[in-house]
Amino acid sequence: MSKTSIACIALFKDKVLVAHRNLVGQMGGRWEFPGGKVEAGETDEQAIVREFQEEFGVCVKVGDAVASAVFAHNGTDVNLHAYRIFVPHRGIFRKYKLTEHSEYKWVTFDKIKELNFVDSDMLLYPKVREYAESVKK
Repeated sequence: MSKTSIACIALFKDKVLVAHRNLVGQMGGRWEFPGGKVEAGETDEQAIVREFQEEFGVCVKVGDAVASAVFAHNGTDVNLHAYRIFVPHRGIFRKYKLTEHSEYKWVTFDKIKELNFVDSDMLLYPKVREYAESVKK
């Protein structure tokens, strides 16, 4: 049986929002595109809104589907879908209230390669970057 997870892609100019996971769990202490698991009965879009509200304390608008990948986690296939999101005020003028991350920041796509990024999100990286380049034009 497979599971579904979502990744939230917030873009601003030539940067993307990334978050540093708290030091718990298998991927603790690593950077990621914010996101999480889709719960039973939820659409991807509902999961995005819920996860961002829970983890950052703000409501987002969901945009385009950007990329997808499949990876194995603890013997289960996970379908990972990335969507563009639109966040209020970019967390700059008023800080987001983090519950599962120690920090967040806006970085260029080149910087992601220097961060200790979770492997599953790196599967999305090429398509997410390609999408970001296409909407910048």
